[in-house]
Amino acid sequence: MRSLSINDADFAQKFRRIVEDRRESGSDVAGQVASILRDVRSRGDDVLVELTQRFDQHTLSSDSDWSITPGECKAAFDGLDTGLRDALQLAADRIRTYHEAQLPEDRDYTDDAGVRLGARWQAVDAAGLYVPGGRAAYPSSLLMNAIPAKVAGVKRLAVVTPTPKGAVNPLVLAAAHIAGIDEIWRVGGAHAVGALAYGTGRIKRVDVITGPGNAFVAEAKRQLFGVVGIDMVAGPSEILVIADGNNDPDWIAADLLSQAEHDPSAQSILITDDEAFSRQVEDRIDVQSSMLATKSVAQKSWQDHGVIIVVDELAQSIALANELAAEHVELAVEDPSPLFDGIRHAGSIFIGRHAPEAVGDYVAGPNHVLPTGRRARFSSGLSVLDFMKRSSFIELDEAALRAIGPAAISLAEAEGLPAHAKSIESRLK
Repeated sequence: MRSLSINDADFAQKFRRIVEDRRESGSDVAGQVASILRDVRSRGDDVLVELTQRFDQHTLSSDSDWSITPGECKAAFDGLDTGLRDALQLAADRIRTYHEAQLPEDRDYTDDAGVRLGARWQAVDAAGLYVPGGRAAYPSSLLMNAIPAKVAGVKRLAVVTPTPKGAVNPLVLAAAHIAGIDEIWRVGGAHAVGALAYGTGRIKRVDVITGPGNAFVAEAKRQLFGVVGIDMVAGPSEILVIADGNNDPDWIAADLLSQAEHDPSAQSILITDDEAFSRQVEDRIDVQSSMLATKSVAQKSWQDHGVIIVVDELAQSIALANELAAEHVELAVEDPSPLFDGIRHAGSIFIGRHAPEAVGDYVAGPNHVLPTGRRARFSSGLSVLDFMKRSSFIELDEAALRAIGPAAISLAEAEGLPAHAKSIESRLK
């Protein structure tokens, strides 16, 4: 864990190293993924059989080995404790309501020249959703990916998820039932992403692939962008907590550990204007992390990538936060409004002492699939727009063409494209 003061002589240099720290996997992963994708494209299902056996010790032979039925998902839902069923349903309802408000409106108007112009939004035909398996099996991620796709109007949702030694997570199946998923394939890893992008004998290709995964899944999505659309290339999780000294240090320690426990490469950063409080938080992290079932992961993340920055005044945290462009930003301060107004780059912002990031992972409503690796500078969290595309349209009658066509002819001739000019000019004679 690194501890910095904004008054350190070398603060700018140390902070720049934190900003530029790349915690994603390197070129060795890229090469392995490229080889896997080539194999999937050329040999299809045979590669899925081989790699699923190798990585998951699961044999793909009969239909039941390949896929999970809607009936199995309903049975998993029915078998849940009532409290868990209600929690999943509450999460689904809030996610759906939030994303319904994101639906864009079509445009259709006629301008002063008599030209009809507009744009029409339509959902993609098919989307593929990657759902991690094993230790990182999260029903919340399935809801966060599937519900926006459904709200957007996607007709076919194909889920791929690894089932190590044939084991499935009943919570994930229950979430699939709530979300209305009817196509779930028992494959994971880069080869599953390749199957969604290229199509195989059993799995039909999709138009967009979303969902979190390990370094191989993220790299496969990166390499396949252009063959299909993707939500983003997600790296290890991040949280930035800006907190004053009036917080309960146990709260802030738990917030920082909530991301550290995801991955040894996750990063948790605290910015505070109270040095004594920073030491209290550090002490509570040591105590709390020692009692977690995820102790080994959380402690390694905090030791290797954790950061505490002490500033003279909280206003200084705004520039630092915009440089970090973190996935999650908490504003645990007395008056969060000035900070909220100043922060331009963040995946999602949690305002006030009673808005922990963890509530956004489950039931708040906004999507928890967010840009990492400082990509919040130029990208946004998953939304219905990731499952939609916009087609513009143009309609002219003869009068409208006469009004604007001559200018187009002049530009076409200036660009040395006579056929462009003639296609307009011939209609004006």
